Amino acid sequence: MGNKQQRLVSDEEWKKKLDPESYRVLRQKGTERAFTGEYYLNKETGIYECKGCGNEIFHSKDKYDSGCGWPSFTHPVSEDAIIVTMDYSHGMVREEICCAACGGHLGHRFPDGPDDKGGIRYCINSVSLDFKKKKIE
Repeated sequence: MGNKQQRLVSDEEWKKKLDPESYRVLRQKGTERAFTGEYYLNKETGIYECKGCGNEIFHSKDKYDSGCGWPSFTHPVSEDAIIVTMDYSHGMVREEICCAACGGHLGHRFPDGPDDKGGIRYCINSVSLDFKKKKIE
């Protein structure tokens, strides 16, 4: 776990590494359409990693169906896995979630998660993630 050291990656390298939709979301802070993401309904056990760099971001045990149309999680793998900043775009005030290792945009954090899990919902774009099946202890 923990953050992987990343070298600076040029915009051209990102475009070669990522498919166009992942590039738009991870590098240009886009959003995939609700209810369309590959991992929205995924119920398999494993680790969700940043698609840009492979940094472990979420465990499947912290995933739940919030009904919002995107994969939702109650906690990251560790607070060091993400960077949280304020996002004032689109006439809203939100907390943006980015990968701490490569700076890729993952989604947003909201204070409307399950009360018994801390009350936080991490709303994440599937195209920002890769999923690795793995048994979670």
